Amino acid sequence: MESSTRTSTGRFGKLRNLILGLQHVLAMYSGGILVPLLIGAALHFNAQQMAYLISADIFMTAIGTLFQIKGTRYTGIAMPVVIGSAVQTVSPLINIGSTLGIGAMYGATIAAGIFVFLISGLFARLREFFPPVVTGSLITVIGFTLIPVGFQNWGGGDTAAKSFGSLTNLSIGLVTIIIILLFTIFAKGFIKSIAILLGIILGTVFAGLLGQVSLQPVAEASWFHMPTPFFLATPTFHWSAMIMMMIVALTSMMESTGVYFALADLTGRKLTNEDMAKGYRAEGLAVILSGLFNTFPYSTFSQNVGVVRLSGVKTRQPIYYAVLILLLIGLLPKFGALATIIPSSVLGGAMIILFGTIGVQGITILKQVDFNAERNLMIAGISIGAAIGVTVYPQIFQHLPELVKLVIQNSVVITSVLAVLLNVLLPGREKEVN
Repeated sequence: MESSTRTSTGRFGKLRNLILGLQHVLAMYSGGILVPLLIGAALHFNAQQMAYLISADIFMTAIGTLFQIKGTRYTGIAMPVVIGSAVQTVSPLINIGSTLGIGAMYGATIAAGIFVFLISGLFARLREFFPPVVTGSLITVIGFTLIPVGFQNWGGGDTAAKSFGSLTNLSIGLVTIIIILLFTIFAKGFIKSIAILLGIILGTVFAGLLGQVSLQPVAEASWFHMPTPFFLATPTFHWSAMIMMMIVALTSMMESTGVYFALADLTGRKLTNEDMAKGYRAEGLAVILSGLFNTFPYSTFSQNVGVVRLSGVKTRQPIYYAVLILLLIGLLPKFGALATIIPSSVLGGAMIILFGTIGVQGITILKQVDFNAERNLMIAGISIGAAIGVTVYPQIFQHLPELVKLVIQNSVVITSVLAVLLNVLLPGREKEVN
């Protein structure tokens, strides 16, 4: 009897983690396939190339995530993180691909991955410049500056479409938000922990009742596709392209730094320099593989921090199941197509809650800061204010050189640079330990 109970509990635990893993996958999926969709469309990839891009991208996302969660002597942050294609790479990769060719994109990506791997130890030592006033500002910005992305999806995704902001889209997003709120506030235990997943599923059902869900992508998708090295192009190496992608890689590392600190705050873990270095190395390896398998550079996804916070499940077990699901989706495009039928308005409703909670987490970190000290007020005020300004009006820097724009039009980078610089330059800095 006791043995049977143990077995049942074990089975329930596995099912529970599987469902929690699916929640992580759905939270990151639209962001995960956004980069290949945007780059593929801009470079006029055909249907076969696009199908490969998405399948291979999801498969390599799983491999990269596994590098991160499975800590080894040299790699892996060993926290509940999920990686995915970095959206800040879209513009530079389109630029490289359209001028130097597709092979140059992948050569520059491989070079950027090697660069990240080699500088990981050095970059990790910068953590002493990230006291709570800096990390709190950074995490606040990561959350709140993504809110417009959630609103864009809520309206339907395509701002140029006539249906953008229609009552149908608004009602679908609103119903999704209400469902997530109800489960979060009134449910208990496991059901509460999968509130986001239930909101996405039931929101999609509601959208289906309104005729907004098509199963055609599932019918058209193939059953099996194996990622293959150099499937689209053999990498070629150009200094200008490699330097550009190395600069972009630095912006991804800054964003990942904020995610690491956010998760450390959630899980109560004390990160060391070596922990940070292993996290960066894992990302570097993932970026190298993305170049070899002709996908696109990866970074740690911030939306999954919101899932960890809302679900209350802070272990890595659900992420292992998320990796398994992503591997299957990458190998079996029909299963991957199931996730693509979720309307943008449903995802938008979920994103608003996820990104909002990340922003609030940054505010909770800022609560530790003494804002009676004017230096702290200036650090947080200027760095957060500049990030919001850049998010709303990135075109203010349109006349600057392309490489400069790549850096300062990224809200996370602008916050990191300003907060760190102000913390170093303003008088009264104390040696703070995260």
